[in-house]
Amino acid sequence: MSSAPIGIASAIQSASIKRHPSPHHDLNPSTAASSKQPVEPASPTSSVRSNAESIPESALKPISRRANLPPLPDMRFEQSYLASLQGAESYWRIAWITGRDQVVLPLVQGMLWTLLLSGWRYWNRGAQFQGASLGSKVRRWWWDVNHWKIPEEKVSEKVGEFYTAQIGGLD
Repeated sequence: MSSAPIGIASAIQSASIKRHPSPHHDLNPSTAASSKQPVEPASPTSSVRSNAESIPESALKPISRRANLPPLPDMRFEQSYLASLQGAESYWRIAWITGRDQVVLPLVQGMLWTLLLSGWRYWNRGAQFQGASLGSKVRRWWWDVNHWKIPEEKVSEKVGEFYTAQIGGLD
């Protein structure tokens, strides 16, 4: 593992890694919400005149905020990828880890997500106004509340009539 390209890549990657990050400083960047300053009423000698009776007390004495949330964890891909590369002894192991993390796992994740959506679409396809599922009961209730007329004719019949009118009978 002493070739020049690998040495350069390793130097670039290791330069961007903080070996001992501070959880209060490095995990989440500061934002405008990070510095909280309580609201104080203006002094009576201020140049801006206001009607004191029209200002609600909640604006003058705001409710104290709850304690700060813990810092956000570092969820960047690079850190976990480099941590998994630390145990690699050979080029084949590095190739396997890279292929697994950047090709196989995203492919499997996309395939499972597509199967989930396809299964949901197949399962949900039968939900109509005449169905007995919870979704069809909610749909019928909603249409009844709004005094809408529930369609009696199925869409598939309308489509069939449309193509019959366009093409003509298949005689």
